[in-house]
Amino acid sequence: MSATSRKIAFIGLGIMGGPMAANLVRAGHTVTGHNRSRAATDTLVAAGGRGADSIAEAVSDAEVVITMVPADQQVKEVVLGEGGVLEHAAPGTLLIDMSSITPQTSLEVAAAARDKGLRTLDAPVSGGEAGAIEGVLSIMVGGDPDDFADAGPVFEALGTTIVHVGPHGAGQTVKAANQLMVAIHLQALAEAVVFLENAGVDLEAALEVLGGGLAGSTVLARKRDAVLSRDFKPGFRIDLHHKDMGIVTDAARAVSAPLPVGAVVAQLVASARACGDGGLDHSALLRGVERLAGRDPR
Repeated sequence: MSATSRKIAFIGLGIMGGPMAANLVRAGHTVTGHNRSRAATDTLVAAGGRGADSIAEAVSDAEVVITMVPADQQVKEVVLGEGGVLEHAAPGTLLIDMSSITPQTSLEVAAAARDKGLRTLDAPVSGGEAGAIEGVLSIMVGGDPDDFADAGPVFEALGTTIVHVGPHGAGQTVKAANQLMVAIHLQALAEAVVFLENAGVDLEAALEVLGGGLAGSTVLARKRDAVLSRDFKPGFRIDLHHKDMGIVTDAARAVSAPLPVGAVVAQLVASARACGDGGLDHSALLRGVERLAGRDPR
């Protein structure tokens, strides 16, 4: 084991967590995974990791514990709840929550962990499933600078843009802003696509040239194929983006920051869920614009 390798417990091996844990294995870390679905744990084992049947087993000798679960409720359950991380991790363990949750929950976790002698970082990510698989995530980290530095070898296996953005909770605040921008970009892309199609323009050619100009974005680059094929297999579900739009709306209200465009897009995301699209990738906001245009969504 190299001087920079870590014994890592990884809790939550879903669409994002599974490939992230596998990248940590490939980087030379010892990774023990736990997930509610055993199949996801078995996939990590096949990639060279270890499997655990409980959180207690996963964190028993871990130097670093990473949690990557859907929302605040699950973070509270796996970290603060009975049988959770704080009950079983050793003092001095570094707990890195990479879920997307409210800044308030991150502060609650940090305070509870401090009482148990654990260190914490909130380190949500951006880049979607493709970024997780390729190990090119953007990671925004809140917490103590020394703990951020200690986590360097872990983060370097997962992402290419790794930035310490402030104290506990700051990572989640930046992630909320990220999700606001992504949702607006996706809605703009959806509206442009319907406009171009209604005008009879070659959509593939149009998106190619738009991607090379000022209208280009990571959203367009990542979601172009899904839009062209109407393949909305979830890399990041509309249900989860709806949760995130609630986070940013509440956080912005708390600091008196207006979100005139964001508020409208939040309602369009909510509408997509109400129309049954919550389990689709968030690029399926296109279906909502198709409905507004009087089309049957493809």
